[in-house]
Amino acid sequence: MLKVELHAHTDQDPADRIGHRTEDLIDHAAALGYDALAVTLHDRYFDPAPFQRHAAARGIVLLPGIERTIQGKHVLLINFPPEVAGVTSFADVRALKARCRGLVVAPHPFYPVPSALGRTLDREIAVVDAIELNAMFTTWIDFNRPAIEWARTHDLPLVGNTDLHLLAQMGTTYSLVDADRTPDAICAAIRSGRVEVRRSPLPLTRAAWIFAQMSWHGLMGRYGPRR
Repeated sequence: MLKVELHAHTDQDPADRIGHRTEDLIDHAAALGYDALAVTLHDRYFDPAPFQRHAAARGIVLLPGIERTIQGKHVLLINFPPEVAGVTSFADVRALKARCRGLVVAPHPFYPVPSALGRTLDREIAVVDAIELNAMFTTWIDFNRPAIEWARTHDLPLVGNTDLHLLAQMGTTYSLVDADRTPDAICAAIRSGRVEVRRSPLPLTRAAWIFAQMSWHGLMGRYGPRR
């Protein structure tokens, strides 16, 4: 089983101010025993090629990815070619899926944010391959619960992701995937349901700290001085 993260951001992100480099993320993932990692920048395609040697030396399989905004909603598009950065509609995603081996994941689908897919999932069920269980939850507050119900109702696999903006977030929620160590094999295994989620709730104080840090970095990315 491979320990996998499919929702992570680095300092290449054009939307949020992220403090760590891709190399830092790879090193941290390796230290925590991860086997595979997708970098999903906001509306910017991540090409793993420049980082493959660094990742391979640490036992990490890197997957290309993007967190694309489509009709105002966030969608994780994993293991697609660079043209995925140009999709603007769910119809575009369906067309690209017809000729590629990519994986479409609904991130934080029922969290109370405008970018969450929510009930858009009901209309676009044919596009989505997996539903994310997000690491940002506590024992008392867990917006993943409707995602679990929705996935069960529609017989779709769940994946555990961090939505990593801070290295300190990593490790409490992740996926175990029964696959060979290649991007195509990992995506195929998830589509077929050969995936298990491991997740632990955050203490309320830690969740509050992470939320505050992520909000600050998001504001700095959007309104702060350009890097």
